[in-house]
Order: sequence, then C-alpha cells, then structure tokens
Amino acid sequence: MINPQLPQRTSFSPLATAMTQGWQAQLNLSFYPRGNKTILLHKKQQGPLAVQRPFYPEGNICHAYLLHPPGGVVGGDSLTISTRVAPCAHSLITTPGATKFYRSGEGKIAQQSQTLVVEENSYLEWLPQENIFFTDAKVSLTTRIELASTARFMGWELHCFGRPALNEGLGDGSVTGKTEIWIANKPILTERLAVNGQDKRFFINGLQKFSLTASFFITSDSPELLALVQALLDQQQQYYSSQQLIVAVTQIEGILVVRALAHWSETIMAVFVKVWQQVREQWLGYTPVVPRIWAT
Repeated sequence: MINPQLPQRTSFSPLATAMTQGWQAQLNLSFYPRGNKTILLHKKQQGPLAVQRPFYPEGNICHAYLLHPPGGVVGGDSLTISTRVAPCAHSLITTPGATKFYRSGEGKIAQQSQTLVVEENSYLEWLPQENIFFTDAKVSLTTRIELASTARFMGWELHCFGRPALNEGLGDGSVTGKTEIWIANKPILTERLAVNGQDKRFFINGLQKFSLTASFFITSDSPELLALVQALLDQQQQYYSSQQLIVAVTQIEGILVVRALAHWSETIMAVFVKVWQQVREQWLGYTPVVPRIWAT
C-alpha cells in the first residue's frame, strides 16, 4: 500500500525498493482434497517468500516447506503468510531452518504476520523451526489462527532471544507479538509478547535465565489426551534436569497448551516432536513421519 505522505519512488525495481525500505513479501497458500490426498491447489507469492514442491512421505498428507531465500529478516522487512486448509484436507507445514531476525538499523521494525484458516473436518500441522532474535533486533509478530468447530490443529512457536552460545541476549532490541486462536468464530486464546532487551528483570524472572521460550497449541478437549501428554512431559522433565528444561501443559476450552523454557532449541524440539507424534497417534492411529528437512 502506498502511503500518500511519503514521496513517490521513480524506480520500480524490487531490488531498489528492498534496499531502501526492506523486502515486502507475501505468500498465500490454499490446500484442497483431491482423490485420496491433499494438494496445494492455489499458491500466490510476492517478494522473497516461497514454498517448495509439496512432498508426500505419508501418502495422503501434503508436506510443504516454507522458504525465505534472503536467509534473514531485518528492520523494514515485512513478511505476510496466509494459509487456508479446505474441508477434509490435511497439510503439514514447516521450514528448512530457523527464521533469523537481524539487527534493526535506524529504528526500523521487522514484521511477520501469519493467518492460518482451518475449515471443517480438516487438519493443519504448523511446525516451523525457531525464531532467532539477534542482538538489537526490533521485531513485531502477529499470528491469527481461525479454526472451524470440527477442525484439528497442532502448531508451535519457538522464540530464541540472542544466540545462547554467546549468552548475548537482545541488547537494545525488542520483540512484540500477538497470538490469537479462534474456534467457530469465538476467541479462545489471546496472548501478547513484549520483550525489551534492556529489561533484565524479564530474563531473570520471566524466562528464569533461559534463552528460549516456546508454546505448542493442540485442539483437544479430551481428558485422556491431556493425561497422556502430561505423563510424557513428566518423563521428559525427568530425562532433562530443571536447569535444562521446564515444561508443562494446561487445557483451556478445547485447546491443549504446552509451555517450555530451555537453553537450546534442540531440547524443546525433541520434546515437542514426541508430543506431536503421540497426539497424531491418537488422532490417526499411527506415528507420523518426521520431516526429512529437520535432519539436514
């Protein structure tokens, strides 16, 4: 959208625009059932956001990998992702690596917006790898998840503040965000994220000196599934010490919410993958195939 208060540019080169105001990228995906499998029927992209050719390691479930070719997000960049899963379709979406938000210069903010729509009797598994916020990054994140009453959804978000190996934190950076989950047009969960790198109290108290925080959202009102997930997390908490991992699960209005704190993304991913596999076993009766991109 053109801002009338700004002078109009004479160059229409995407590269020239990116150099001055950042990459403006959009990706719209729509998944539909066809025969006995799900296909990526509609794809519209603008700027440096793309999706690889879908894979079918499980036969009928469409696995799609989101790509951001520049390799990192900086101040002024804007990434907008919209995904729709039509009735009776089943899609799994992930990323080949972490999304890296680099230092923001001149006070510019990097923005990422995601809208996920899952319609009746359909499934979406939203399993991106972690976001890494480098020192002095200024980032705004929004995620809106719209679910039909009979839709099933599993999705996680992992946030890493600074590079843990360097113990650097956010410096003068900041991360703000909002995550919403709606079921049958009813707001079920709304969360806000507000992290200021200069607020050491948050890292000491809120994060308990961990570098990563993560949430995993699963549609379920089953007490039995809650008990299974809780038992699994208890096992994982015993395997890892409380100095390596803190993890717990709650259930609110048809949503299981798993929370985790850790020093390393590999720790949280290992635990979340076990939860994902157990839930899928309950949903479909078999253990899912782990995306091969995670092993590269």
